Amino acid sequence: MKLLLDTHIFLWYISGDYHLPKSLKDNIQDSGNAVYLSVVSLWESIVKYRLGKLPLPLSPEKYLPIQRERHDVLSLSLDEASIVHLSALPSFHRDPFDRMLICQAIEHEMTIVTMDAAITQYPVKILN
Repeated sequence: MKLLLDTHIFLWYISGDYHLPKSLKDNIQDSGNAVYLSVVSLWESIVKYRLGKLPLPLSPEKYLPIQRERHDVLSLSLDEASIVHLSALPSFHRDPFDRMLICQAIEHEMTIVTMDAAITQYPVKILN
């Protein structure tokens, strides 16, 4: 299974946060799954960090790639084919970062790992 981690899931995973359900952690650690973090999550983290809404031990452009590699999570680039899905995406979710993750999951046939209930309204596979 190809898993696309929502930003909060990745942050919970790398920090060992108790909010991350054991079942999700087990799926992320399952060697049979390919686990991805989108560059969109890095973008979102940089924005939130600069606004003072995301405390991290280092700036996100340094910290997230280090943690991604340390935890064997692959990087997913943002491509034109994914962005095109925005034109047909209903406006259930207003967060532009989550909307791009949804588009990437649709384009690349991935399952989004998230605790965000608003994402469940979209035609995309969810693991929560």
